[in-house]
Amino acid sequence: MKLSDISDKIGKYFEKGRPLHKLYSLYDAVDTFLLTPKEVTSGGSHIRDAVDMKRIMITVMIALCPALLVGMWNVGLQHYLLLGQHPGFWQAFGYGFLRWLPLVVVTYVSGLTVEVIFAQHRGHQVAEGFFVTGFIIPMIMPPDVPLWMVALATAFSVLFAKEVFGGTGYNFLNPALVARAFVFFAYPSVISGDQVWVSGVDAVSCATPLALSLNGAPEAMPSLWDMFLGAIPGCMGETSKIAILLGAALLLFTRVASWRIMLSVVVGGWTTAALFHAAGYCPFAGWQQLLMGGFLFGAVFMATDPVTATHTSSGKFIYGALIGVLAIVIRMVNKGYPEGMMLAILLMNIFAPLIDYCVVRCRIRRRKIRISRHKIKL
Repeated sequence: MKLSDISDKIGKYFEKGRPLHKLYSLYDAVDTFLLTPKEVTSGGSHIRDAVDMKRIMITVMIALCPALLVGMWNVGLQHYLLLGQHPGFWQAFGYGFLRWLPLVVVTYVSGLTVEVIFAQHRGHQVAEGFFVTGFIIPMIMPPDVPLWMVALATAFSVLFAKEVFGGTGYNFLNPALVARAFVFFAYPSVISGDQVWVSGVDAVSCATPLALSLNGAPEAMPSLWDMFLGAIPGCMGETSKIAILLGAALLLFTRVASWRIMLSVVVGGWTTAALFHAAGYCPFAGWQQLLMGGFLFGAVFMATDPVTATHTSSGKFIYGALIGVLAIVIRMVNKGYPEGMMLAILLMNIFAPLIDYCVVRCRIRRRKIRISRHKIKL
């Protein structure tokens, strides 16, 4: 039996007047995620394109998979290394998978519950955007974060950063980053310090490269290969730079993400870090700062969020450059919070509409000047 036939048979129980109609939004979300929507446009002229919201979200999730898979392996590797063991690949990967699975289940259950309640109340469909949000949240949390905190943070982000503003497409803050920010400000001990980045080893300090650099311990830094590969302590999705670059290549090839934002974030961050290095405030060169923490992950997957980022071409350069600059400035100035990418992106999410407004006004002003000059010549 085909999957579409199974869906049609089950779907009858969710129709209006049937016992499961209150869960129709949840059924519709799963159905449209797995299958092509049954409703199509009719009448008039339409421009048809194979790229829709569902395909864009699936592309982003595929791009996230390399970082996720390497992150699972790295969580297990760091766990066994601190126990004095040298695990095989599958042993380390299996441990990491078992740490990730409860996180992603709790994230989707808590987030989709809020989404379904609002969708059912408004009579709308559940947008595909949360599938990516729910995929990212476990990747930017410590591996041993309590599950109830993840559930609370996810529900808070979906409710107050998304649904109260109208749902997908109307939020001005990145919901995944709001979830992380909620945990950071509400329960800072769970997401700060050197003991939270290694799973299953109590009271063991294992500093990340970013913490080592800011604490003046360059001799303890891991090798460049380890930082590229991702064999370092950190969040599950942020450690492997090679995997992140593979995801970036897919997003750029499919034109799902903006190359202007990615490039300007990297250039802005590198330039700022190089200036701090030249001034003697940081012992590491600009390009080394890009390999630490979640800088690259934020530049590729978070700053390029099409809903919360700028939309004008010039605005994307300004928006990205300011994110890169602010991320490094926060790292250098605020020693209590060495990872500045989250705060930089959230701050620029707020200013993104203003940047677009200023860019548009400048273009209008330039056009008026050109028109007035042309009239004078005539």
